[in-house]
Amino acid sequence: MSATAWSLHPQLESDTAPVGDLALSQLLSINDAIYPWLILVPRCAGAAEITDLSADDAACLIEEIALASRALRRVSRSDRINVAAIGNVVPQLHVHIVARWTNDPLWPKPVWGARAVQAGTTAAFERFVAAIQSELTP
Repeated sequence: MSATAWSLHPQLESDTAPVGDLALSQLLSINDAIYPWLILVPRCAGAAEITDLSADDAACLIEEIALASRALRRVSRSDRINVAAIGNVVPQLHVHIVARWTNDPLWPKPVWGARAVQAGTTAAFERFVAAIQSELTP
């Protein structure tokens, strides 16, 4: 798959803010006041499923999921990290990484499709993005 033909799906572009670029993926975030939420989007044109990636790219994606998950857990101090590549609404391969607590409003159910995103303040979201960026910077 050619990285030069890759572009971010319009729905992901409108629903997220950029956090940074990793070796394979663009890291994005959704401004959700209740659930700190990251999204990894591999820059692989035409990829809809993890199985569409080469073995090397799939291995890289798994490493990036672990990296982003650790950063999110440190920043959010969550009880759990939920990870899923669903793709039912946006066909472009993307991986959700969401912080969860055992006392959050939806626990133990999944957050996907269960409620509308409740945006937090711009300032709080900017602090969250900066904290994630700081965790990812060596």
